[in-house]
Amino acid sequence: MPNGANAALTQLRAWLAQDAIANGGKLPPERELCELLGVSRGELRKALAVLEQDGALWRQVGKGTFVGLKPADEMTSLSAVAARSSPGEVMRARLKFEPMLAAEAAINASASDIEQLRICIAASREARTWREYETCDNRFHRTVALAASNELLLSMFDHMNAVRRAVVWSRGRAAQGPPPSSHHSFAEHDQVFEALTDRDPQAANTAMRRHLMAVEAALLDSQEAAE
Repeated sequence: MPNGANAALTQLRAWLAQDAIANGGKLPPERELCELLGVSRGELRKALAVLEQDGALWRQVGKGTFVGLKPADEMTSLSAVAARSSPGEVMRARLKFEPMLAAEAAINASASDIEQLRICIAASREARTWREYETCDNRFHRTVALAASNELLLSMFDHMNAVRRAVVWSRGRAAQGPPPSSHHSFAEHDQVFEALTDRDPQAANTAMRRHLMAVEAALLDSQEAAE
């Protein structure tokens, strides 16, 4: 992301934190936000797109931009689904769905998709906290889904991912600081990335499955430690 867009993203994140807009609250119009943050319209839109991709904002033409995930009436009662779901159920659903998305992405990914994945991988290694890492991880997996170039599959991923965030992220994380450099996901994301750049759908499916199995094992270990 260009320096100006990076600065706009930093400014927007800081403004959102300081202004304390409630979840579901509406942001000011773009022209007003540009004046408040001291950024151009193009830089602001790039920053908004990043936060929307991270799930921090949602936008709808004719309505505006809002804080948080889309409400239940916009995304088929996700809160009700999340309330009935467990981390184990979320992981089983991911294991069924995301390897297939990775295979589709190996076939359909654009050069821009590949570059975005490269950026996600680099950013995850530079994360200063677990929360920053998890945001990069979320962006990596959504970019894989986006690279599949299928709007229906992307919508299904977004619904599943919203439930995942509600069920798993809400539990918090006791560890402080960033993930260790030996964290399993770094090498596993690299393997998914390599399969996509090689245009190898079977390798992409296998790499994503192995990654999610490792995530599932780590999740189960953390649950047992908490009990």
